[in-house]
Amino acid sequence: MKQNLSRYLLTLFFIVAGTFHFLFITNYMGIMPAWLPSHRELVAISGLCEMAGGLGVLWHATRRWAGYGLIALCVAVLPANVQMLLNAHAAHASTLWLTLLWVRLPLHC
Repeated sequence: MKQNLSRYLLTLFFIVAGTFHFLFITNYMGIMPAWLPSHRELVAISGLCEMAGGLGVLWHATRRWAGYGLIALCVAVLPANVQMLLNAHAAHASTLWLTLLWVRLPLHC
């Protein structure tokens, strides 16, 4: 029962996170490092991958590969999370916000 709840929550988390990529695409594009091409397309692809990975953990046959895919996705989006921190630092964000972004980096993956 607990494992099913965990899977459903993980699925919900990744579907919501993936949906946010489309609802707030401009915000996500704003944290893309300049050296990456096709920001809009990469944001959309990462959103779709989050949703697919979230759904994939529901079924035994796809669970392992979905897990590997979600791990790979977390590594792939790390440059955007670092860029978000750099942007906040350049904008002289509050110490609290900078601290939260630093704490978020290792927790994201």
